[in-house]
Amino acid sequence: MCRIFGHLNGTVTPYELQTVGALQRHGGPDGQGSAHGAEWSVGNNRLAIVDPDGGRQPYELLDGRIRVVFNGEIYNHDELRQRLRARGYTFTDRCDGSILPALYDVYGDSFPEHLDGMYAIAVLDLRAEPRLVLATDHVGMKPLYYRWDPASGALHFSSEIPALLAFDAVSNSLWAPGLDAYLATRTPFGEQTMFADIKVLPPAATLVCDRTSGMRVLRRNPPEPGLLPGGDTPGRLREMLRHEVSRLRVADVPLASITSGGLDSGLVTALAAQDGGDLHTFNLSYKGTWPGDERVYARQIAERTGAVYHQVEIDQATFPDLMADVVWHLGQPNADPITLSTYALFRAVRDAGFKAALTGDGADEVFGGYDRMREAARTPGAWSAAYRDALAVVPARRRNRLYTKDYAAEVDRTSPLPERAGRLLRDDGDSPLGRITAFEMEYRLPAYHLRRVDHLSMAHSVEVRLPFCQRDIVAFGRALPDSQRISGGQVKRALYGAASGLLPQDVLNRPKQPFTLPITAMLAPGRPLWNYARDMLAVSRLRSAGQIDPTAVQNLFTAQADRPDATAALTIWALLVHEIWQDLFLRPGARVGAATGVMSA
Repeated sequence: MCRIFGHLNGTVTPYELQTVGALQRHGGPDGQGSAHGAEWSVGNNRLAIVDPDGGRQPYELLDGRIRVVFNGEIYNHDELRQRLRARGYTFTDRCDGSILPALYDVYGDSFPEHLDGMYAIAVLDLRAEPRLVLATDHVGMKPLYYRWDPASGALHFSSEIPALLAFDAVSNSLWAPGLDAYLATRTPFGEQTMFADIKVLPPAATLVCDRTSGMRVLRRNPPEPGLLPGGDTPGRLREMLRHEVSRLRVADVPLASITSGGLDSGLVTALAAQDGGDLHTFNLSYKGTWPGDERVYARQIAERTGAVYHQVEIDQATFPDLMADVVWHLGQPNADPITLSTYALFRAVRDAGFKAALTGDGADEVFGGYDRMREAARTPGAWSAAYRDALAVVPARRRNRLYTKDYAAEVDRTSPLPERAGRLLRDDGDSPLGRITAFEMEYRLPAYHLRRVDHLSMAHSVEVRLPFCQRDIVAFGRALPDSQRISGGQVKRALYGAASGLLPQDVLNRPKQPFTLPITAMLAPGRPLWNYARDMLAVSRLRSAGQIDPTAVQNLFTAQADRPDATAALTIWALLVHEIWQDLFLRPGARVGAATGVMSA
C-alpha cells in the first residue's frame, strides 16, 4: 500500500516533486522513491505491508526503460510470479508489486486484466516515445486523480488531491456546479471533482498518454454477474467469503478488524476469527449517551468470536479541531458525518500498532442492504424521484431554496449526475434493483465510500482490505435474483443467511443502522458543533462566496434549534464541511496554509 505521483510532458521541478511526495507521506512513511527525466517523473511513498525489506519503487525493467509505481495489493502475485519466471523473468524480492514491470512487458496495456487485487498503477514506458499508462482496480478501491492539458499534452497524476495541487501546472479553479452536485449526492459522482482541472480515474479504467495520440481513457469490463448454480446459496456465499477473508488476512504486519456492531463488519470479524491466531477488533463510540450507540453489539460480536476487543471513544468537544484535517485528507467535500468517525477510528487503530485492517464496506451495494433499495423494490414503476432524494443532503424540491438567485440560475442548466448515472436511475417497468445496483457499484460506492475509506485510513498509515469488494464476491452478489437480496421487506437476505450461526441473535435481529455521528442530537444550541457551525456559516462568509443564501441558512439554524430534524442537521453539517473545504483549498493563501497546518497533524 502506497501513494504514487508523477507526470508526462511538460517541466516539473525537483522542488515540486519533493512537495508532492511530502504531502502524501502520511500514506507511505516507510520509504520514498522517485525518478525523473526532462519531461517525465514517477514517484512513490511506501507503506510496507508485504515483504517490508523489499519492494523498492519505482520498480524497473530493461535498464529503467520500463518503470512502475504502485498503490495497493496484488493478491495473486505469487501465481503471476511463477508464470513470469517460466518466461525467463527474475525477481529479487517477493513484494507483490515487483511483478508489474514484467507483467506489462508481456501483456502491454492489457496487463490489468491479469491482476486480482486493489490497485492504482502507473507505468512509464521509455522504450520508444515516452508513454504513461495508469490503471485502477475493478471497483475503485484505490483512487487516482489526474489533470490533463490537451494544449500542452501534459498529464499530472497523484493518489490524493492536495498533492496533485502542489504541481504548479494544476489549478485549484472551482468547478461551478460542484456545490449542487455535492448537495444532490453528498459528494460528486463520476470523473469530475470539485476542481475544474482535476478528474478521478473511474473504476476498471486504463488511461494511456503519449505525444502522438494524446490521452485516452479505456474502460475495462467490471465484474459481471456470474453463473449461479442451484443449491445452498447462503452456504456457498459463506464459504466464498471465508476464502476471501482468509486470503486478505495474509500480511507481514499486524492486521486488525473493524466491527461497527452490524451484520457486514460482524461477519467479516467472525470469519477472520475462524482463521486462527489472535484477532483484534475495534469499535468507535462517543463520550456520553447518544442515540444509536452500537458498542453493545460490537462487544457481543467480539465475545462470540473470541476477538480481542478495543473500544475507541472520542469526545464531541474535539470535533471542530478534527474537521479541517478530515476535509484536507479527502480533498473535496463529503457530507457523510461518518468521515469524522472514520478518521478518529483509524488513528486509534494505528496508535494500537496495526498497519492493516479488514472492514465490511461494500456489502450493502452488492447484496441490497439500503432502505432506499427496499423502498424502490416496493414501487418498481415510480421509484426514481424518492431514490434520488434519499441520496441527497437536501431533496431536489428544497435544494434551490438554499441558493442565491444567480447560483440557482447557473445550476438550473446542469445535472448533478453524470449522464450515464442519470439514465440508470430512470423509472421504467422493469425491476429497479439491477439498475440501482449498477448505479451504486459504478458511481456511489467508489465516490462516496471507497475514497473516504482509503483517504482517511491512509491518513494514519493504515491499509484497509475489503472482502465484499473482491471480484468473485461482487460477481456472485450481482448474480443473485432479487428475491435473495430484498424480499418481503427484508434486505440482504442471502447475507443474513450466510451469517446465521456465526453472529449473536441480537446482531442478526436488530434493525439496520448506519455507522455515523448522531449529528441531529449533537447539532444543538450550546454544543461544540453548534457553536463552530454558527461561526463558520456566518452571513459575511456566505455572502462573499455568492452561492448560498445567508437567510436560508439562518432559517435552518432557527428550525434546528426549535425542532431538531435529521434533514436540517445534515444540511447544516454539509454546508459546514463545504465552508471548511473552501477555506482550505479555494480562498487566497489557502493552499500554502492548509499544507503547512495539516502536515504536522
